[in-house]
Amino acid sequence: MATATGGTAAMSPVKISRPVYLMEAFLSSTLAVAIAEIGDKTQLLALFLVTRYGRPYIISLGVLLATVLNHALSAWLGVWLGSQIPASYIPWLISLSFIAVAIWLLIPDKEEDDEGRYGQYGALAATCILFFLAEIGDKTQVATLILAARYQAETLWVVVGTTLGMLLANVPVIFAGKWLMQSMPLALARKGAFVLFVVLAILTMLHAYYQ
Repeated sequence: MATATGGTAAMSPVKISRPVYLMEAFLSSTLAVAIAEIGDKTQLLALFLVTRYGRPYIISLGVLLATVLNHALSAWLGVWLGSQIPASYIPWLISLSFIAVAIWLLIPDKEEDDEGRYGQYGALAATCILFFLAEIGDKTQVATLILAARYQAETLWVVVGTTLGMLLANVPVIFAGKWLMQSMPLALARKGAFVLFVVLAILTMLHAYYQ
Protein backbone atom coordinates (compact mmCIF):
# COMPACT_ATOMS: atom_id res chain seq x y z
CA MET A 1 0.00 0.00 0.00
CA ALA A 2 1.29 3.46 -0.85
CA THR A 3 2.14 5.69 2.14
CA ALA A 4 1.68 9.45 2.34
CA THR A 5 4.72 11.63 2.91
CA GLY A 6 4.20 15.34 3.55
CA GLY A 7 0.56 15.01 2.44
CA THR A 8 1.45 13.58 -1.00
CA ALA A 9 0.81 9.94 -1.82
CA ALA A 10 3.76 8.09 -3.33
CA MET A 11 3.03 6.34 -6.61
CA SER A 12 4.44 2.85 -6.90
CA PRO A 13 5.61 1.79 -10.40
CA VAL A 14 3.35 -0.41 -12.47
CA LYS A 15 4.84 -3.89 -12.65
CA ILE A 16 3.99 -6.34 -15.42
CA SER A 17 4.22 -10.07 -14.69
CA ARG A 18 6.65 -12.08 -16.83
CA PRO A 19 3.98 -14.16 -18.64
CA VAL A 20 2.15 -10.96 -19.66
CA TYR A 21 5.43 -9.31 -20.74
CA LEU A 22 6.37 -12.44 -22.70
CA MET A 23 3.02 -12.51 -24.50
CA GLU A 24 3.26 -8.78 -25.21
CA ALA A 25 6.71 -9.27 -26.77
CA PHE A 26 5.56 -12.27 -28.82
CA LEU A 27 2.25 -10.83 -30.06
CA SER A 28 3.69 -7.36 -30.78
CA SER A 29 6.50 -8.92 -32.82
CA THR A 30 4.19 -11.26 -34.73
CA LEU A 31 1.62 -8.60 -35.62
CA ALA A 32 4.18 -5.91 -36.43
CA VAL A 33 6.06 -8.05 -38.93
CA ALA A 34 3.03 -9.85 -40.41
CA ILE A 35 1.31 -6.56 -41.24
CA ALA A 36 4.52 -4.78 -42.31
CA GLU A 37 5.27 -7.63 -44.74
CA ILE A 38 2.05 -7.20 -46.73
CA GLY A 39 3.05 -5.82 -50.12
CA ASP A 40 6.75 -6.04 -49.24
CA LYS A 41 9.31 -7.09 -51.84
CA THR A 42 9.77 -10.44 -50.07
CA GLN A 43 6.21 -11.40 -51.03
CA LEU A 44 7.04 -10.70 -54.67
CA LEU A 45 10.19 -12.76 -54.18
CA ALA A 46 8.16 -15.64 -52.73
CA LEU A 47 5.84 -15.47 -55.75
CA PHE A 48 8.82 -15.52 -58.13
CA LEU A 49 10.39 -18.53 -56.39
CA VAL A 50 7.25 -20.65 -56.36
CA THR A 51 6.61 -19.78 -60.02
CA ARG A 52 10.16 -20.81 -60.91
CA TYR A 53 10.54 -23.95 -58.81
CA GLY A 54 6.97 -25.03 -58.00
CA ARG A 55 8.03 -26.53 -54.63
CA PRO A 56 6.00 -24.61 -52.00
CA TYR A 57 7.04 -26.72 -48.98
CA ILE A 58 10.75 -26.44 -49.78
CA ILE A 59 10.44 -22.70 -50.41
CA SER A 60 8.54 -22.24 -47.12
CA LEU A 61 11.37 -24.07 -45.33
CA GLY A 62 13.89 -21.76 -46.97
CA VAL A 63 11.91 -18.70 -45.81
CA LEU A 64 11.90 -20.09 -42.27
CA LEU A 65 15.67 -20.78 -42.20
CA ALA A 66 16.62 -17.41 -43.73
CA THR A 67 14.29 -15.50 -41.41
CA VAL A 68 15.48 -17.23 -38.23
CA LEU A 69 19.12 -16.47 -39.05
CA ASN A 70 18.53 -12.89 -40.17
CA HIS A 71 16.19 -11.95 -37.32
CA ALA A 72 18.33 -13.67 -34.67
CA LEU A 73 21.29 -11.55 -35.75
CA SER A 74 19.09 -8.44 -35.81
CA ALA A 75 17.72 -9.17 -32.33
CA TRP A 76 21.22 -9.73 -30.95
CA LEU A 77 22.28 -6.36 -32.38
CA GLY A 78 19.20 -4.73 -30.86
CA VAL A 79 19.98 -6.11 -27.41
CA TRP A 80 23.63 -5.06 -27.72
CA LEU A 81 22.67 -1.53 -28.72
CA GLY A 82 20.22 -1.41 -25.82
CA SER A 83 23.01 -2.33 -23.41
CA GLN A 84 25.23 0.48 -24.72
CA ILE A 85 22.67 3.28 -24.36
CA PRO A 86 21.75 4.83 -20.98
CA ALA A 87 18.58 3.16 -19.68
CA SER A 88 16.69 6.46 -19.34
CA TYR A 89 17.15 7.18 -23.08
CA ILE A 90 16.13 3.75 -24.40
CA PRO A 91 12.28 4.05 -24.28
CA TRP A 92 12.31 7.42 -26.03
CA LEU A 93 14.76 6.31 -28.72
CA ILE A 94 12.73 3.15 -29.29
CA SER A 95 9.50 5.19 -29.53
CA LEU A 96 11.07 7.51 -32.11
CA SER A 97 12.35 4.46 -34.01
CA PHE A 98 8.85 2.93 -34.07
CA ILE A 99 7.48 6.20 -35.48
CA ALA A 100 10.26 6.33 -38.10
CA VAL A 101 9.44 2.75 -39.21
CA ALA A 102 5.72 3.65 -39.26
CA ILE A 103 6.42 6.48 -41.72
CA TRP A 104 8.75 4.22 -43.75
CA LEU A 105 5.97 1.63 -44.06
CA LEU A 106 3.83 4.11 -46.01
CA ILE A 107 6.42 4.09 -48.83
CA PRO A 108 5.97 1.18 -51.31
CA ASP A 109 8.99 -1.07 -51.90
CA LYS A 110 10.93 -1.16 -55.14
CA GLU A 111 11.67 -4.49 -56.79
CA GLU A 112 15.28 -5.66 -56.86
CA ASP A 113 16.91 -7.88 -59.45
CA ASP A 114 18.86 -10.47 -57.47
CA GLU A 115 16.59 -13.33 -58.58
CA GLY A 116 18.48 -14.01 -61.80
CA ARG A 117 21.84 -14.09 -60.05
CA TYR A 118 20.89 -16.78 -57.53
CA GLY A 119 18.05 -18.50 -59.39
CA GLN A 120 20.49 -21.08 -60.80
CA TYR A 121 20.69 -22.80 -57.41
CA GLY A 122 18.17 -25.33 -56.09
CA ALA A 123 14.88 -24.21 -54.52
CA LEU A 124 16.08 -24.39 -50.90
CA ALA A 125 19.47 -22.72 -51.45
CA ALA A 126 18.03 -19.99 -53.68
CA THR A 127 15.26 -19.23 -51.20
CA CYS A 128 17.63 -19.08 -48.21
CA ILE A 129 20.10 -16.80 -50.01
CA LEU A 130 17.53 -14.50 -51.62
CA PHE A 131 15.37 -14.08 -48.53
CA PHE A 132 18.37 -13.44 -46.29
CA LEU A 133 19.66 -10.77 -48.70
CA ALA A 134 16.19 -9.26 -49.17
CA GLU A 135 15.83 -8.82 -45.41
CA ILE A 136 19.13 -6.93 -45.00
CA GLY A 137 18.19 -3.32 -44.30
CA ASP A 138 14.50 -4.10 -44.84
CA LYS A 139 11.71 -2.64 -42.70
CA THR A 140 11.08 -5.94 -40.94
CA GLN A 141 14.76 -6.37 -40.05
CA VAL A 142 14.84 -2.86 -38.57
CA ALA A 143 11.57 -3.59 -36.75
CA THR A 144 13.09 -6.77 -35.28
CA LEU A 145 16.11 -4.82 -34.05
CA ILE A 146 13.88 -2.21 -32.40
CA LEU A 147 11.56 -4.81 -30.85
CA ALA A 148 14.55 -6.70 -29.41
CA ALA A 149 15.83 -3.47 -27.86
CA ARG A 150 12.33 -2.85 -26.47
CA TYR A 151 11.90 -6.36 -25.03
CA GLN A 152 15.47 -7.20 -24.07
CA ALA A 153 14.45 -9.80 -21.48
CA GLU A 154 12.42 -11.73 -24.08
CA THR A 155 14.70 -11.71 -27.14
CA LEU A 156 13.89 -15.33 -27.99
CA TRP A 157 10.16 -14.57 -28.15
CA VAL A 158 10.80 -11.51 -30.29
CA VAL A 159 12.63 -13.70 -32.82
CA VAL A 160 9.92 -16.38 -32.64
CA GLY A 161 7.25 -13.70 -33.13
CA THR A 162 8.94 -11.92 -36.05
CA THR A 163 9.67 -15.27 -37.73
CA LEU A 164 6.05 -16.33 -37.33
CA GLY A 165 4.99 -12.97 -38.74
CA MET A 166 7.17 -13.53 -41.82
CA LEU A 167 5.66 -16.98 -42.34
CA LEU A 168 2.09 -15.70 -41.90
CA ALA A 169 2.72 -13.07 -44.57
CA ASN A 170 4.69 -15.15 -47.08
CA VAL A 171 3.48 -18.76 -46.86
CA PRO A 172 -0.05 -17.92 -48.14
CA VAL A 173 1.58 -16.16 -51.11
CA ILE A 174 3.73 -19.25 -51.76
CA PHE A 175 0.65 -21.48 -51.86
CA ALA A 176 -2.02 -19.10 -53.24
CA GLY A 177 0.22 -17.19 -55.65
CA LYS A 178 -0.90 -14.40 -57.93
CA TRP A 179 -4.56 -14.49 -56.90
CA LEU A 180 -3.69 -13.55 -53.31
CA MET A 181 -1.25 -10.81 -54.33
CA GLN A 182 -3.87 -9.24 -56.59
CA SER A 183 -6.61 -9.50 -53.94
CA MET A 184 -4.68 -7.92 -51.04
CA PRO A 185 -5.49 -4.24 -50.33
CA LEU A 186 -1.85 -3.12 -50.17
CA ALA A 187 -2.52 0.56 -49.44
CA LEU A 188 -4.85 -0.36 -46.57
CA ALA A 189 -2.29 -2.84 -45.22
CA ARG A 190 0.44 -0.18 -45.24
CA LYS A 191 -1.84 2.19 -43.33
CA GLY A 192 -2.67 -0.55 -40.84
CA ALA A 193 1.02 -1.24 -40.27
CA PHE A 194 1.60 2.51 -39.81
CA VAL A 195 -1.08 2.65 -37.09
CA LEU A 196 0.30 -0.45 -35.36
CA PHE A 197 3.83 0.97 -35.11
CA VAL A 198 2.53 4.32 -33.85
CA VAL A 199 0.57 2.43 -31.16
CA LEU A 200 3.74 0.54 -30.20
CA ALA A 201 5.57 3.87 -29.89
CA ILE A 202 2.83 5.27 -27.63
CA LEU A 203 2.75 2.13 -25.46
CA THR A 204 6.54 2.26 -25.07
CA MET A 205 6.39 5.91 -23.91
CA LEU A 206 3.51 5.19 -21.50
CA HIS A 207 5.34 2.20 -20.05
CA ALA A 208 8.47 4.33 -19.51
CA TYR A 209 6.41 7.14 -17.92
CA TYR A 210 4.65 4.88 -15.42
CA GLN A 211 7.80 2.98 -14.50
